Amino acid sequence: MDERQDPTEDLTYGDVWLVVPVYNEAPVVAAVIRDALATFPNIVCVDDGSRDGSAEQIATTTARLVRHPINLGQGAAIQTGVEYARMQPGARCFATFDSDGQHLVQDVQRMVHRLRTEPIDIVVGTRFAGDDSHIPRLKRIVLKSAVKLSPRGRRLGLTDSHNGLRVFNRRVAEQMDITSNGMQHAPEIVEMIDRRGWRVAEEPVTIRYTEYSMAKGQSLLNGVNIVFDSAVRRRRY
Repeated sequence: MDERQDPTEDLTYGDVWLVVPVYNEAPVVAAVIRDALATFPNIVCVDDGSRDGSAEQIATTTARLVRHPINLGQGAAIQTGVEYARMQPGARCFATFDSDGQHLVQDVQRMVHRLRTEPIDIVVGTRFAGDDSHIPRLKRIVLKSAVKLSPRGRRLGLTDSHNGLRVFNRRVAEQMDITSNGMQHAPEIVEMIDRRGWRVAEEPVTIRYTEYSMAKGQSLLNGVNIVFDSAVRRRRY
């Protein structure tokens, strides 16, 4: 039996900021944030023009809350959150974390550990490191198609460029300048990794496909938009 200690057990997270974009997640967001706060004391939630009381739910937690008066899209919410987090005293490590309960805190812990102990600037989560049969078929097709259409992503060795779980250092946070408001921010981040020479690695992560998240899910239209945007960016590479 392997009795080696989990390397993440001794980590402290006072210099880590979780950036959580939020849009109409009132049923689950407070529970998601409280669960993350048990490990990561510094969280900024960017309410991106929600109309369902998400902001009020976030306000019941100790997370910081920044609000967009109108819905600008996930890319804009992430950029706002990163700009807020990088202004906080002592902030050295940053993570993007979904608000719908799909991401696991333990995955963030492993990614933070890698960032602190390896010569890398950004760790990107991947759900394609092993058996991917648990991923809904349409989503699997869309995401793998997007990877095939991204020469930069393939050159960087990325297998899941649209994974919302990312952990990165201060250098990346200072240089991050997302201009794509919607889901197109994901290939834009891949482009920044390549153009700016950020050292990147992937970490296998678990995505929880709950009844709630599947009900919201990745619509067919959004999936087509992801593939279309990847094809357009391919011409630019």
